Amino acid sequence: MTAPLSKQDRLNASLTTLRTSMPELRGALVATVDGLPIAKSMSDGTDANRVAAMAATALGLGKRINDTLGSGELTDMSVSGMGGQVYIYAAGNKGVLAVVTPPGMNLGLLHMEARDTAQAVASIL
Repeated sequence: MTAPLSKQDRLNASLTTLRTSMPELRGALVATVDGLPIAKSMSDGTDANRVAAMAATALGLGKRINDTLGSGELTDMSVSGMGGQVYIYAAGNKGVLAVVTPPGMNLGLLHMEARDTAQAVASIL
């Protein structure tokens, strides 16, 4: 009989599944809404602590914007630059999923896969 996987192992497995289904991603991480990294899968030397803090801050700001505009519950948002994008997904009330992509990403596939991952993360947290 095998022991059940820890929350950390399940979060890492969710990120691995996302990265396997979309190998072109530059990275993905799960953070608390307070900005603390919980799980990460980054391709380069990106500072997960900084990305987690910024993703949580952006999520909080996005929620406030949606509240102000009466747009309903925030599901996701993006920050784009010439060299790539960061997509930030709400993962329930406790978490945030940040996905770093290269330019020219298939956004339909990304949103489908990342939203499924965000739901999985929310159920784990």
